[in-house]
Amino acid sequence: MADVLSSLARMGHATHCKRCLTGLPASQVDTDPFKMALVFYCLGTLDLTGQIPADIKTSEKESWREWIWAQQASGPGGTGFRPGPLMSIHAERVRYFHGEIMTWADTDSRKDDVYDEASENAPQMIMTYTALLSLAILRDDFSRLDRPGLISFLKACQNEDGSFSSEPYGGDADLRTTYCAFAIGSMLGDWSGVHVDRALAFIASCRTYEGGYGQTPFSEASGKHSFTSGPTYCAVASIFLAGQGKQLSESDRLRTMRWLIINQEPSGGFRGRTCKGADACYSFWCGASISILEAKELVSEFSIASYIASCQFKFGGIAKFPDPYHTYLSLAASALYPLPETLGAATWLLPPLDPLLNATRDTAEWAKRHIRIEN
Repeated sequence: MADVLSSLARMGHATHCKRCLTGLPASQVDTDPFKMALVFYCLGTLDLTGQIPADIKTSEKESWREWIWAQQASGPGGTGFRPGPLMSIHAERVRYFHGEIMTWADTDSRKDDVYDEASENAPQMIMTYTALLSLAILRDDFSRLDRPGLISFLKACQNEDGSFSSEPYGGDADLRTTYCAFAIGSMLGDWSGVHVDRALAFIASCRTYEGGYGQTPFSEASGKHSFTSGPTYCAVASIFLAGQGKQLSESDRLRTMRWLIINQEPSGGFRGRTCKGADACYSFWCGASISILEAKELVSEFSIASYIASCQFKFGGIAKFPDPYHTYLSLAASALYPLPETLGAATWLLPPLDPLLNATRDTAEWAKRHIRIEN
């Protein structure tokens, strides 16, 4: 059985993601609002494949760090990280009136320290979560992190129903943003920015009769991504990040486990929704949820690896149409479900993963140790 397992083309996948850190084709222009998340998936892939720190130049790591820190912005709604230096009408206006020749990044750098309600590029919850983990991958010391401002940011984003908006002044409010708020609170070691009971009530309201969770109340249960996260994973991980795993009743736990398990197809891949097709990213969203619920023995490691192997692109990247998102999550799933000692498994050996923060265990420990607020 093990004889038919293809090798993991880890160098090809690492090269694919490093290339994407340099630039993306015009067809990917719609990902500009998620640029910080893309950086995380690229760096996360390099972390999982052992390219950081071994095969990355110090100058490259430093330039990546500086770019991320340049996105930290403060304002009345606290401090967080923006997606990146977006092009805007305001940026064009500044460029024109100053009469200087400058890049869009240069233009934005003149005004990115502060934001307000009228800002076109305010910090966002998901981008803040991915920025913190990206800096942890690069082993930053976080001496520039505005921790009190970050707590204020969490408070400003939480809504009356317990959910969190993507920005202090509104935006999407669902399980993705709620999970990111919980992850940030966990890394800070300070939950004063989160009304935990209210947030847990929101999470419970997203639960469906199937046992999975929808992005919002009355939505379809899904392990499906919305570029950044699967709602069932977000719900389960949030509950356990808050140390409330014991509050999940045994019947609810079993129903969620059943829904996750029946979404694994004979191919070894997972579906994101009932009666849909398998996709590489669901191997993490569903697989990590099962891991958090302590039911990994119900999943075959070989089946997951076999499916992911079949999704490898010959020029690097994993998925039908390879991108850093699917590539990283496929590798993360492989790290969560390591193969036993068998022929062909050597290339599949990856660093242990923390399923709650979605980062290698070493990176997660670095984040919690260096981001934590010292009392």
